[in-house]
Amino acid sequence: MPRVLGIDLGTTNSAMAVITAGDPEIIENADGRRTTPSVVGLSSKTNERLIGETAKRQAVTDPENTVFSAKRFIGRRFQDDEVQRDKSRVPFDVRALGNGDAGIVFDGETRSPSEISSMVLRKLKEDAEARLDERITQAVITVPAYFNDAQREATKVAGTIAGLDVLRIVNEPTAAALAFGAENKGDRTVAVYDLGGGTFDVTILSVKDGLYEVLSTSGDTHLGGDDFDTRIVDHLSKSMHGRGVTDRSLLSRLRDAAEKAKIDLSTQSSTEVIVPYISGNQHLEETLDRGTLERLVDDLIERTVGPCKRALEDAHLSAGDIDEVLLVGGMTRMPAVQRRAQEIFGRQPVRTINPDEVVAMGAALQAGVLQGEVTDIVLLDVTPLSLGTQMMGDIFGKVIERNTTIPATGSSVRVTVADGQTEILFRIYQGEREMASDNVKLGEFMVDGIPRAPRGESKVELTFDIDADGILTVSAVDLATHREHRITVSGRSGISQDEIDRLIAESEYNAERDRFRRELAEARNDADMAVYRAEKLLKDSGDRLSWEVKREFYDKVDAVKSAMVDDRVGRERLWQLMNELDSLRMRLG
Repeated sequence: MPRVLGIDLGTTNSAMAVITAGDPEIIENADGRRTTPSVVGLSSKTNERLIGETAKRQAVTDPENTVFSAKRFIGRRFQDDEVQRDKSRVPFDVRALGNGDAGIVFDGETRSPSEISSMVLRKLKEDAEARLDERITQAVITVPAYFNDAQREATKVAGTIAGLDVLRIVNEPTAAALAFGAENKGDRTVAVYDLGGGTFDVTILSVKDGLYEVLSTSGDTHLGGDDFDTRIVDHLSKSMHGRGVTDRSLLSRLRDAAEKAKIDLSTQSSTEVIVPYISGNQHLEETLDRGTLERLVDDLIERTVGPCKRALEDAHLSAGDIDEVLLVGGMTRMPAVQRRAQEIFGRQPVRTINPDEVVAMGAALQAGVLQGEVTDIVLLDVTPLSLGTQMMGDIFGKVIERNTTIPATGSSVRVTVADGQTEILFRIYQGEREMASDNVKLGEFMVDGIPRAPRGESKVELTFDIDADGILTVSAVDLATHREHRITVSGRSGISQDEIDRLIAESEYNAERDRFRRELAEARNDADMAVYRAEKLLKDSGDRLSWEVKREFYDKVDAVKSAMVDDRVGRERLWQLMNELDSLRMRLG
């Protein structure tokens, strides 16, 4: 049986593994290394594409033709705030693609991050084939737990471009827990603290008799080692007479020096940063100590606290309920990060796993499960954010709640809101705010051909399906004609990483405001129905009602209609006017 490659497609480095004799095994690349830099370059001398270590080596001398951290752009729109911010921090050009997504200029063309990532994946595939002496056509690829539909779909596209059939997309923290559990039997509740090159995830899992059940997940999808490097670069720039860095070659050399200093300070108390010829014969020479680095990045580390607390709350657990804390991602080698993780969960993190390799090994285990080679593991993962539609009054009608186990299906029936309505436009959103427009729009589609009927009588059943990869498909069936409409939410309409984090943060800070707005919207919906019933009674009454009674009806209807569109009228006043109208209608009807 052909083997399935487990791949950790990282922001900074990538790794691969396969199942050998029932156990996961890291596969070395062509250079004999266990990880491969996620870097793509173009040799200015030979016009040859360089992938991995050779590309990383040329980044200092030819930064414009070297692309790194493509994962930070994958599945994002060019106009997203984080893309605009990041494109000023990298030496290569980032431009808009024709569909509005972020693209990367490489080899004379603006290419999608999926295409750039596919070059890394193809190298991993080819190196694995050479090491194993067999053809590799299938893979399981990991992504950050907080990757949205667009990013997951874009990652699958990268695999397809690389010649791989991606059997499953697995969340990185979950993969790490799989690998840890395979070596450490027993029932336990595990917290995975995953701080990598570009993203931060935290996942709480229950492990029992080979069943890995994700209880909750949270994160910050724009927080990682790249941000730590930027802080060091900014600090070094201030040492250069306070000047900002605009020269791309110098920026690349500063980033290289910053990364090396960061790595050194994980095991040393201080390090010498030397960047020659920053201006003419001027050199940058500075001693950077661990204390200074920790002060520079203290707020970045602190940003991991909120998602951890949120994950515990969503799992209905306290820190004392956690049996093991796993540290994943290269940034967890930093002592200050380790201390903060220990403070959050109140226990010493596990130090027996390799944070650079454990995710790929977990991906290989999941591949083994899919192939039937591994039979004692069952994985139940979750969706990180709620999914639903925009309802009348801009209310966000949730169909699937966040942290629902996937694969998942949720259904809801929607009705027409006007007499003779023959079509309904469904807008799909993802987020945690009460009002739909405060969340992020994934897509929309129209259900037409609905038979004419009084409002509320025509019904459309809406069904949300999230597959095991976390990718969403929405279908709607007209219950009268049984005509079906379907949309797959793909990378063309994804959510940006910062927007996801913003949605939950704003939901927490604006909960009371959201509740007020939702209640007001519901009251306006009720008032609209009261007006409809009153006007229908007036229409059906003919000459049965006197002009004086009709005049009173019209006055009360007009009062409710005016209140519905007046932002100065609160819920209580609206209810009062609506009840007066209903009372008159019931007395006469």
